[in-house]
Amino acid sequence: MEIMNTAADWVIAGAVPGDVPAIAELLRAAKLPHGDLAPHVGHFLVARTGRGKVVGAVGAELAGPDALLRSLVVAPDLRGTGLGGRLVDEIERAAGAWGVRRWWLLTTTAEKFFAARGFRVAARKEAPEAMHRTGQFSGGCGVAAVCLTRERRGAP
Repeated sequence: MEIMNTAADWVIAGAVPGDVPAIAELLRAAKLPHGDLAPHVGHFLVARTGRGKVVGAVGAELAGPDALLRSLVVAPDLRGTGLGGRLVDEIERAAGAWGVRRWWLLTTTAEKFFAARGFRVAARKEAPEAMHRTGQFSGGCGVAAVCLTRERRGAP
């Protein structure tokens, strides 16, 4: 899968192991958890400039029909361009093939962004046990993070 936006000059494609340092740097700069992404890079998408520079990313941690939507990040100079929304849309499409039926996420800064995409606030205890075992639920995002959830769009 490769999505091109010629106006903003970026392409969205599946991440590869060599993208981990660039994704981690974007996350670190945005003050988001980044230490445990390498094992999950097979379920990440990245946005690249025409020159190949990673300027955005989003990932999923799969747990049966549930998935943690994680690590959504866009380079500061591309925020507000719609790239974050496109990344979420594209991972949602990819997640259909992975069997995802419900998304979960934790955020301290993007509650409105996700609420505009149909996510609702949920008590953490509503999340399945598999979500509680993820690094983000077990401490990576902290207790101040808001838990959000919704069915995957297009889910049966």
